[in-house]
Amino acid sequence: MTKADNMLSILWMLRTGRRKTAKQLAEALDIHVRTVYRCIDSLCASGVPIVADSGPNGGYTILSRFADSPLLFDAEEQKGLVHAAIFAREAGYPHSDALNRATNKLKRYANDEQLTALERHGLGLSVIDLPIDGAYQSHLQWLEEAAGQGRTLEMDYDKGRGEPSSSRLFDPYGIVYWKGHWYAVGHCRYREEVRSFRVDRIRGLRQTDEQFDRPASFSAKDYLLGQLLRDSADHADWETVRIQAQEEVLNELCRHWLFGHALMERQPESATFKLERSTLSTYVPYFLMPYGTALRIESALLVRRMREAGAKLLAHYEDMLPSDAKREDEK
Repeated sequence: MTKADNMLSILWMLRTGRRKTAKQLAEALDIHVRTVYRCIDSLCASGVPIVADSGPNGGYTILSRFADSPLLFDAEEQKGLVHAAIFAREAGYPHSDALNRATNKLKRYANDEQLTALERHGLGLSVIDLPIDGAYQSHLQWLEEAAGQGRTLEMDYDKGRGEPSSSRLFDPYGIVYWKGHWYAVGHCRYREEVRSFRVDRIRGLRQTDEQFDRPASFSAKDYLLGQLLRDSADHADWETVRIQAQEEVLNELCRHWLFGHALMERQPESATFKLERSTLSTYVPYFLMPYGTALRIESALLVRRMREAGAKLLAHYEDMLPSDAKREDEK
């Protein structure tokens, strides 16, 4: 038998809960005792909690919590792991290499029928996302490791305003993936407050000897959502916007993160949203513009902003036209 077969056989024998000596294992598998030792070492290195007791009544056992846990995955669980690996890799998950190694183990020990099914399901799912460079993924790995170990990092961060990168000590509480971007959430020692930072704007990370304790009840996800989608109780400047359109158009609109979280009432051919007025002057008109005349908007403020945005867009492209083209348009 191969080493993998010997390891699996030893694992099954120890999962019975009975203490087994190396000699007993060797005799049962018809292998040398030294081979048993090597297999035990490999199992321990892979995370199996094997306990070795010395003495006349000694031998090998497995901790009960591992012996009681399921060892194998069924077909649906295997498919889910393969699909999760695809999603994670395309999203830039910092430990996608480890996840790929785990799914490769599934395929390595699968029979021909199982392997064919895994390959077929793997080819049946695709994810399109922006590729990330090596520095980006390296920063994600540093941040995730520091969050897990409670280690403070020194971070160089670009605010995106053309200013030089600023350096600060940062206690990462967690990383969050949101709409194609990774965010690091934690305590900024420069501002002395919890803040979020876009990982693609981080220009450098360095380890320090300082440690931190993450608040037990803190959720990086909830904090980030609270910053992106601020509660109306904290901001009085809101506008109620009712939009009429075909059901398919409204379904697409409600899937957007801003409109989906601002939805107040939904009918088959209308939707009512509560939006912060500052976004009506900046972001919302340009997002709605591609829908053209498919929308009927009931908000005088937003209609004026849409008209202003359209006029600016028209003027912008008219300035690009050469003089002879403008004369042709006038005719």
